[in-house]
Amino acid sequence: MIRLWAIFKKEVLQIRRDPLSLGLLVAVPALLLLLYGYALSFDVKHIRVAVLDEDQSQESRFLLDSLFKTPYFARTGTLSARSEIDGWLMRGRAVVVLIIPVDFNKKIAHGASARLQALIDGSDATTANVAIGYLDALGERVSYQLYARAPGGAGSPPVLIEPRIWFNPELQSAHFLVPGLMGMLLMISAVIATSLSIVREKERETIEQINVSAVRPEELILGKILPYLLICLVTTVTVLGIGWLAFGVAVRGSLLLLAFAVFVFLFAALGMGLLISTATKSQQEAFQIAIIATLLPSLILSGLIFPLNSMPAPIQGISMLVLPRYFVAAMRGIILKDASLAMIWPQLAAMAAMGAVFNLLAARLMERDST
Repeated sequence: MIRLWAIFKKEVLQIRRDPLSLGLLVAVPALLLLLYGYALSFDVKHIRVAVLDEDQSQESRFLLDSLFKTPYFARTGTLSARSEIDGWLMRGRAVVVLIIPVDFNKKIAHGASARLQALIDGSDATTANVAIGYLDALGERVSYQLYARAPGGAGSPPVLIEPRIWFNPELQSAHFLVPGLMGMLLMISAVIATSLSIVREKERETIEQINVSAVRPEELILGKILPYLLICLVTTVTVLGIGWLAFGVAVRGSLLLLAFAVFVFLFAALGMGLLISTATKSQQEAFQIAIIATLLPSLILSGLIFPLNSMPAPIQGISMLVLPRYFVAAMRGIILKDASLAMIWPQLAAMAAMGAVFNLLAARLMERDST
């Protein structure tokens, strides 16, 4: 018993000397509980809908009121012409564009079948499938109320909302998973690899030799980044090749724009890894922080699997600090929608800003350690 107590006491002292590991053991379960409780919801809500109401009648307003009284749809805008539809769906400002034809109220009044068209962004197959189901249920629900006012309404056909899927007509999950998985894989490999680079020099006590040499901090950072940049580029080509050969996911957009987006993302991801490496004192510590900072956020808060619009506002705010959120949106835009630079520049600007912050902080910490 005395020997057991001695070992127990020694281990407690070891834990006290490593407050980071102790904090991770306590904080990570709490963080996981919050994320799983709030973020991992399979209920798709607040689907962004833009409306083109060509009828402008009492019946069309009743339909729209019924649509947006539910928490499943959120009105993001009103279109004035069909020529605006492309921009709304291409930029991701709306997931659904609902078109109410000009003769909608006349069809209702005469007891004829009233057909509406819903143009749906299929780049997120899960949300698109759920949106189709919600719209079908809406058509059935409002039919009785609308046709009850018309002569002979009891035997009239229901309001039919005909979906038309854009960008991923077959709603294949691989078509929206492959671009997202590329972001998660690159994020994990880039951050973890570079997070061990500087701290490895610290553990081997070779960092002092580098500090007293003529190498400047920015040269050290660039020299550390370039090998992993090349590895990540090979990973990118591999993922795109496998996605095309195995799942038929072809790049519809510009390869040059895709390459530029990948470089911007890697600039930020590698900078994040260097920041972790310069701020930590051991490879174990750097690895733990890198895993927590990349794996869970990339999987849960990037929009890879779970729609961000369905999450509570505080969780959505946290997701704005998650780098893959912007990369996943940019990749789906380029690969599936043939998006132009004008359509994805907000995502590129966010990644570039985060990369500048990460790399500047890493350089500042490196300069501090070298003095």
